[in-house]
Amino acid sequence: MRKIIYLLFGFFMISSHVQSQDLGLEAPQGFDVKRTGITHGSIDKVTYQSKTVGVSRKALVYTPPGYSESKQYPVLYLLHGIGGDEKEWLNGGNPQVILDNLQADKKMEPMIVVMPNGRAMKDDRAIGNIMDPEKVQAFATFEKDLLHDLIPFIEKKYSVIKDRESRAIAGLSMGGGQSLNFGLGNLDQFAWVGGFSAAPNTKEPEILLPNPSEAKEKLKLLWISCGDADNLIRFSERTHQYLLKNDVPHMYSIEPGAHDFKVWKNGLYMFSSLLFKPVDQSLFAK
Repeated sequence: MRKIIYLLFGFFMISSHVQSQDLGLEAPQGFDVKRTGITHGSIDKVTYQSKTVGVSRKALVYTPPGYSESKQYPVLYLLHGIGGDEKEWLNGGNPQVILDNLQADKKMEPMIVVMPNGRAMKDDRAIGNIMDPEKVQAFATFEKDLLHDLIPFIEKKYSVIKDRESRAIAGLSMGGGQSLNFGLGNLDQFAWVGGFSAAPNTKEPEILLPNPSEAKEKLKLLWISCGDADNLIRFSERTHQYLLKNDVPHMYSIEPGAHDFKVWKNGLYMFSSLLFKPVDQSLFAK
């Protein structure tokens, strides 16, 4: 069970026709185990032209079971950490298994999940000194690559809904910081934002959200989670405290664990289960 959980939602309009959700506090046992007897999504390897970087770049794209061009889907952009690349989530977290299981249990809206390389530079491999200033800067440069190159590519290649309320961003560690920076910095592009164990690249809260009232108006979900044994927890905590002070609705979860995929997989499960649908706020008081 989580040590602390703050569930602060003041802005969801709840309809009597919305089916209640069992949100729980953590993913159920077996949530990340591949099942037989259910339909599975697919993982595509794609290459897109980045005008920002000046080269072709790679990404992985999860399409849900039963993906059809006749239907339009919302999109989650899922980012990796400083030592990873577009394959990190696939290698360490098996997101396709988590997402397949969620959909089989009818706990998730069918969605496309894009796993890019968040190191926007010509040689974007996770080799050598990953803390080299040029490589760290490339994570900031990815904001432009994401907005101007990757998103337009995905929206041209796949059958997706092209509006902010159907676009989410989340990530782990360095990718968690990117997600908070890019998502909260571009509320005209993202309505759903998640940071799992956000790293020191996370902007200071006053810079991250200089206009809290705008966030209250535009955000559908802001999720922040971290392991209780994570040395980087202070970055999540300072953001949470600022959001509390400014009455910005958000979910803040501290759970058992360190800076590892146990925490990040649970974050993905919980965050994905809430995306692109109304949430019954009466459950949060429990």
